[in-house]
Amino acid sequence: MLPVMYIHCSNSYACTINLCNPKHNEMTTADFHFFFMILASFILFFEMILLVLGKHAFLLNKNKVFMLSFIVVVLGMLFGRYGARAGLPWWVYYPIPLLATALLPPFLLKLNRVKIVSYLAMSLLSAPLIHIMFSFLLGWKEYMPFWNIASLGELLQ
Repeated sequence: MLPVMYIHCSNSYACTINLCNPKHNEMTTADFHFFFMILASFILFFEMILLVLGKHAFLLNKNKVFMLSFIVVVLGMLFGRYGARAGLPWWVYYPIPLLATALLPPFLLKLNRVKIVSYLAMSLLSAPLIHIMFSFLLGWKEYMPFWNIASLGELLQ
């Protein structure tokens, strides 16, 4: 079941956003992990594009970069997660976000060959790096569940 985002605003115009499991009206641990992983991936993708483009070109294309970040990271991760849960074969829910990540930014940002190679190298390394960090430091193994990385806590036991 998809988590639902609830936005609650008080009279003082302070708003809180809750990502909740609609069945239990509470956020599950898996939902929290997934939301946090999307946020970390979004920031990393944004920074990768900044490194590839440089500050000037990044600022000129900031709306396009934000749109790409949303499509590639948020929609890609949602498609992967819920495609797997819906019973789609792995060769559908895994390669589609991968292809979007590899093809959309170079095409839409009109990267030259050197920048394409740089971007592709960083994008290929980013998912394993995120998985290693979440698995090792926090013990969260959902990012790439097929690759088991021992957590620091497991190693210290």
